[in-house]
Amino acid sequence: MTNIIDNKFSENANSIRARVSYTINNQQPVISTYIGSQPLFYMDSAEADMEDENLMFDNAELGMLENELATLSKELKVLEGMSSEFKRSPEDNIDIFMDARNTIINTSPNNSATLESLCSTIAQSRLGKAFLEYADKYNVKLKHSTQIADGFYDRQSSIILINQNLSSAEQILLISRELRRHWQHRQGALINPLSFHPGSAIIINRAQNADLITNVIRVAWELQLSGAKEAWEYIENSSFSDLGRAFVRESYSDFRTINNGQAATAVFEAWFLSERCRAEDKILIRQMLSDHKGYVFDADHMHASITPSFIGALGEMPFGKNYLATHAETIMSDPIFTEVRDRSNANFLWFIKFERTFRETERDLQSEFSSASGNSAGKHSKQDIPDEEKIVTLYDGR
Repeated sequence: MTNIIDNKFSENANSIRARVSYTINNQQPVISTYIGSQPLFYMDSAEADMEDENLMFDNAELGMLENELATLSKELKVLEGMSSEFKRSPEDNIDIFMDARNTIINTSPNNSATLESLCSTIAQSRLGKAFLEYADKYNVKLKHSTQIADGFYDRQSSIILINQNLSSAEQILLISRELRRHWQHRQGALINPLSFHPGSAIIINRAQNADLITNVIRVAWELQLSGAKEAWEYIENSSFSDLGRAFVRESYSDFRTINNGQAATAVFEAWFLSERCRAEDKILIRQMLSDHKGYVFDADHMHASITPSFIGALGEMPFGKNYLATHAETIMSDPIFTEVRDRSNANFLWFIKFERTFRETERDLQSEFSSASGNSAGKHSKQDIPDEEKIVTLYDGR
């Protein structure tokens, strides 16, 4: 058999002009008339595979797939058309830049919008109005302040502070965010994540921040429906545009998804699928490492664990359906919500867990040794034992 192959190669070698020639194991001569651009060339097999894949679908299934793709294409065009209404022109961007420059060099007056006018605008949203009424029920006051960067809810003083140098749209969104934070407080969901186990603290911190922006998106959308489009225009031209699209995709096709929680759930999930988890994790882990109040590494501090009741309290709404209660188990266990995908954050979190476990073990060993020492000392306290013998007795544990 080998001789026949060798003869064939020798006969073809004289008739075919080779472009490359090499040997296999220094025995079999190989001649190639084609050189591919890649080390391995699978064009023929790839085409065959594609043909096989096409055979998996019959004409009916292909027709259904084409109809679904056409429907999806139409929906995307509608969303793009609606979003194009809120895109800023180059001239608008220049005006915004000049206003920001004037603010930095203190040549422009403060924003003329008053808190009364901003609250009246927020009240045009059903959800925003409910938050305002709930804050008024607990005598929460809104005040302007330049001592903060954007917005802050002081739960001890029952005051919401807003930086008046920001634009009206930003102030509306910040007031909505802090009103939702006050709602979390009254529902028992505004708990310091550091009081939880480090692994649970990551989920708690993520869920709290995702819930805040979810409700801000809903308030902005309802304002847009009522004719106050300033806040939604800001959403469309900011880093939150992807979350706004997630909400619009659900609510635009069926308005009932606004109250039944489906649109809010889409925004909540989109938040976790973005890179925002990495940024929030980094902030929280830095707080864990500093631990200036002893939440994380204090040996006497008891750490709580996340429960479905907390997720349910976080998703509670003034009206309509709780948008997180039915997904509590998934949020607590699914890697999309729990996994720390950034390597640096994961390494620091592992160190925090290790250090905390080490300190707990060390504390338990010290308490056991102290208890054993106390029992031994009490046992021999009534006997006249020399000091040297007492030391030996304690050391041997007798």
